[in-house]
Amino acid sequence: LPERARSEADAHPEDPGILIWNGIILSSYAGEKGGLGALGLVKEARRSLEQALRLDPGALQGSAHTSLGSLYYKVPGWPLGFGSDKEARMHLNAALSLNPMGIDPNYFMGEFLLEQGEYDAARRHLETALAAPNRPGRELADQGRRQEIRALLARIEEQRG
Repeated sequence: LPERARSEADAHPEDPGILIWNGIILSSYAGEKGGLGALGLVKEARRSLEQALRLDPGALQGSAHTSLGSLYYKVPGWPLGFGSDKEARMHLNAALSLNPMGIDPNYFMGEFLLEQGEYDAARRHLETALAAPNRPGRELADQGRRQEIRALLARIEEQRG
């Protein structure tokens, strides 16, 4: 799938939707691969998502911002990677301004805030994500995301004691 996504992105460098999906696929693959070997993939994903932002920041309801926000808080910081909590928060807020009730921007903001120890704000975003309507054609993905949301809400309860 990563090779096909790259091929489509190379064939359509002016299509922000294709560039966003390329970034999502590459970063997801990097997450599965893990370790230092994934660093090249996340850098490639970041370039694709940044190119999509330059073309159309609102494409796919701000999904480039959502994915970049996720990358910035999951990737290690310097000297290994480009991770930055400040950049993560900025991109996730931008995503929420474009899609305030969306399942993905609220999920990733909730996950980020949980990692920051901001439990009340994390819970609010996760509850918003849980209540988001199913996206047409993405019902299975939404079902999986809701399982992830419930797991994060349970973690918040455990942290709060």
